[in-house]
Parts: sequence; C-alpha cells; structure tokens
Amino acid sequence: MAYLGNTGGGAMPPVYHIGMQLGHNTVYPAPMNYGGAAPPQYGFSPPPMMMAAAPIQPLGCPPGLEYLTQIDQLLVHQKVNMAELALQWEMSNAYTVKNNMGQQVFVAAEENDMFTLQACGPNRPFIIHLHDNLGREILTLTRPLRCGSCCFPCCLQELEVQSPPGNPIGYVKQDWHPVLPKFTALNERMEPQLKVKGQCCDCTCMSDVVFEVTSLDESAVVGQICRQWGGILQEVFTDADNFGISFPMDLDVKMKAVMLGACFLIDFMFFERSPHHD
Repeated sequence: MAYLGNTGGGAMPPVYHIGMQLGHNTVYPAPMNYGGAAPPQYGFSPPPMMMAAAPIQPLGCPPGLEYLTQIDQLLVHQKVNMAELALQWEMSNAYTVKNNMGQQVFVAAEENDMFTLQACGPNRPFIIHLHDNLGREILTLTRPLRCGSCCFPCCLQELEVQSPPGNPIGYVKQDWHPVLPKFTALNERMEPQLKVKGQCCDCTCMSDVVFEVTSLDESAVVGQICRQWGGILQEVFTDADNFGISFPMDLDVKMKAVMLGACFLIDFMFFERSPHHD
C-alpha cells in the first residue's frame, strides 16, 4: 500500500493505493530501539521443554547413586543371550536393573574375553559396568579369579564395588563355612557392615532361593536377596535369572550398592551354568 502525498499547492487529502505502485515501493529498515521497550513479538513461541528434576545428591553419596536413596527394593533381570543358546558357548552376561514398579534404573554389562569365558565358565573373573538411563557409568563391579571350592579357605570369592569407577566404596567377601553359603559386606575401609546367609541346599526346583541379609551377629534380618523361580521353560533352556533385592530405606547408599554387587556375585557362584555342562 503506497501513500501519495500532496504535490500541488493546495491542500489535498492523502490518497492510498493498495498493491505495488510505480515509484512508491521503497522499503526502509525498521528503526533501531535504543533503550526503549522492546516491540511486541507476534507469532507462535514453542513452550519450554519440561524435564524431570534430578534427585538432590545427599552428602556423601557418590554421583549417580542418588536414586538409591529413595528406594528399598530392586529387581535384577538377566537378559537371554540367543547366541549362547544357539552356539552353546559361554557369552558375557547382561542385565537390566529395575525398581519395584518395573521401571528401568540401570543396565549392566559384563566385560570379558572369549578365552576366559570358555576356560573358566561360571568361576571366571569379570568386570561388570552399570550405567544409568543417561548413559553414565555409575558402578563398576570387579571379581578377581578365586577358587570355587570351600576346601580352600585362603582363596575364597570376593567382589569390589566402585563408584565412580576407580573409587572403591565397598566389598563383598565369602566367609568359609562347610555347608552354608555366607558372605560379609564391608565398607570402603574394609569394616564389616552386614552379613549375607544362604540356605543349606541351593536347590532351585520350582521355588525361590532366599539369601538373608542380617546384622553382623545374625540376630536381625534386615533384607534379602531372592533368586526367583522363572518357570519351567526359562529354567530348562536358559541360565537367565531374576532376582529381587530388599534392604532398609535408610540403609547407607553405598551399602545398597554393595548389596546389588552381592546379587551379581551370588548369581555367578550358584546359578550360572556353563553351556558345555548342560
């Protein structure tokens, strides 16, 4: 729309023309705003992105373990490895760690080489890396090569728990006993904190297998690590296991992580079957 001003001597009303007009289509830039209020902006603006608030990191809690301060249960599901079923070769284990509502909390993957997998079977040393849903490695579990028989009390099983990687926060050590599977959970200073005691018979035939978490004198049960019966098909054709872990809500977050590590050690010691021996 162009405006034709007064070109004669007399007063003439302004005349406006709609559309492109010859000689009246010059475009001038908008004036700069120096110190004044910003001109109104028109058009659609996308709403701000809503993100879930991250838990506040308590004092003394390793980074990435904040979520463990809010729960008293964890579920550990081992993934079925189809290559292991087809080839009958031992493969590295992988797990999903969930809360009691079935929501994924961590994913765990074993790091190992093919020779160790085939030569050592369930007694193999391993490193298990646990990552949160953001892909951060928040726990590292290290199991050295140890004797698989209780006849050698000087070389029993143990596991180191690190968070963040490279920083030990606790240990799980097997206690010698002629019959019962027993363990001690220790803090980063190697001070005993809890005991874990299994059943005399680790028979898994159509029943759950419970490992009690107790006080040091074993007078009070404070939690448990339960290997859950997976059904006939899963038990016969795979070595994938499901575990439930319970502990006090106010238990130190580092010891909760150690209990999670104890679950993996128990899985390898008592429920991991080598395909060559099935």
